[in-house]
Amino acid sequence: MERILMMVLRLLHRVPVWAFKVWTWPHSTRHSLREKYDLLQHITRHACRAGRVTLQVHGLENIPDQPGFIFFPNHQGFFDGLTFLATCPQPFSVVMKKETANWILVKQVRLLLNAILLDRSNIKNAVEVITQMTERVKSGENFLIFPEGTRSRRGNEVGEFKGGTFKSALGSRCPIVPVALIDCFKPFDTHSIRPVTVQIHYLPPIPYEEYKGMRTREIARMVQERIETVIRENA
Repeated sequence: MERILMMVLRLLHRVPVWAFKVWTWPHSTRHSLREKYDLLQHITRHACRAGRVTLQVHGLENIPDQPGFIFFPNHQGFFDGLTFLATCPQPFSVVMKKETANWILVKQVRLLLNAILLDRSNIKNAVEVITQMTERVKSGENFLIFPEGTRSRRGNEVGEFKGGTFKSALGSRCPIVPVALIDCFKPFDTHSIRPVTVQIHYLPPIPYEEYKGMRTREIARMVQERIETVIRENA
């Protein structure tokens, strides 16, 4: 986490103003979802520059213009979410592990994004999360969920995608947007402050008509294979 300390030290002059906003805006009705998202994006982009992280972004044109879609990326490390915040032009919410919910700053981010908390040890909660996410996507919200369920901890190798995470896509009949993350484990999951470059590839969306007759395990495998192909070609 040495890079996080470097980010904080290099941005110390901005921290008081940002801290006030991220602690007070989640409970404010004066600020729209767009404004809250723009605040997080502004802070994240400055943090990346201060942390000597270069973002290579590919496929922004693949992000649907109409809201109501779900991002399904591979999961490499703690920096993954920041990669989306720094590059995605459309606001989104996220499914977040319950055990990280009250970490400092993580808590403020989840409140600003109105994230859904997942208790991985509670099957009933998992069903409730899928139901809630489905209804919110139907109402026009965008979501991010990591179908591996946890960080791969194997660099650019991808863990098995869980079929259950795709139930919300089937239930809401929304576009699935596969996303390939490359070297996103390097900023926060290695003990280094050397300059690093990470890649994010937004792949062409998969419309409901393409996957509607498939089982969730089949959808998971299809999305995983598309992501793995991009990683092999670019890592």
